[in-house]
Amino acid sequence: MLTRRPSRVAGFALLAVAVLSTGCAAQTDPDDAASTGSAPASASTTASAPAGSSDPAGSSSSAATATEEAEGTPFPGDTQADVADAVDPDGLTVTAVRAASHDGFDRVVFELSGSGTPGWRVEYVDAPTAQGSGAAIDVPGAAYLAVSLQGTSYPYDSGAEEVARGAVPVSGTDVVQGVFYDATFEGVSAAVIGTADQAPFRVYSLTGPSRVVVEVATAG
Repeated sequence: MLTRRPSRVAGFALLAVAVLSTGCAAQTDPDDAASTGSAPASASTTASAPAGSSDPAGSSSSAATATEEAEGTPFPGDTQADVADAVDPDGLTVTAVRAASHDGFDRVVFELSGSGTPGWRVEYVDAPTAQGSGAAIDVPGAAYLAVSLQGTSYPYDSGAEEVARGAVPVSGTDVVQGVFYDATFEGVSAAVIGTADQAPFRVYSLTGPSRVVVEVATAG
């Protein structure tokens, strides 16, 4: 009795199926790859942070510092008031304020809890005063940048710990001489940045966590 061998074509077909099955098993699911890869930094800005700068001042979030350093353009600031509207603010409370020196500018960062982006108005004023009371604020410097963040929440509403009202430690900066945080009053968190002179500045926001960044030029 003759035994018939499988045809060569059939053998190749079986081999091809085996190879394809092995390849599919080894292939990485694209969703898995996305979830394990580095996510791009999320930023909502009116200007981009300069590249290559560092933020030696203490940060409550290492991701925050990395994002602040992520993007760059030549310094485009001027001395005119900078104004922006809030975008979907929810539970925004100022939880950290830090200042640091960088190549060509000093940076002051206001970090917030919650979600969305606060609005702001940042402008030079003749004499800084406190919200509500109108009392004079004593901050080092020959010029004063008043910072008002709109759409913010009291800490007892947001559940976050707000920065204490008063002077913020500043060291190693050039044009920024001092920072005073004036706390939150009726949906506005205020601060004053004392500067050596009315130098050009710019303001932009970052997310993850929410931050408002004020940069004051030290040269040019």
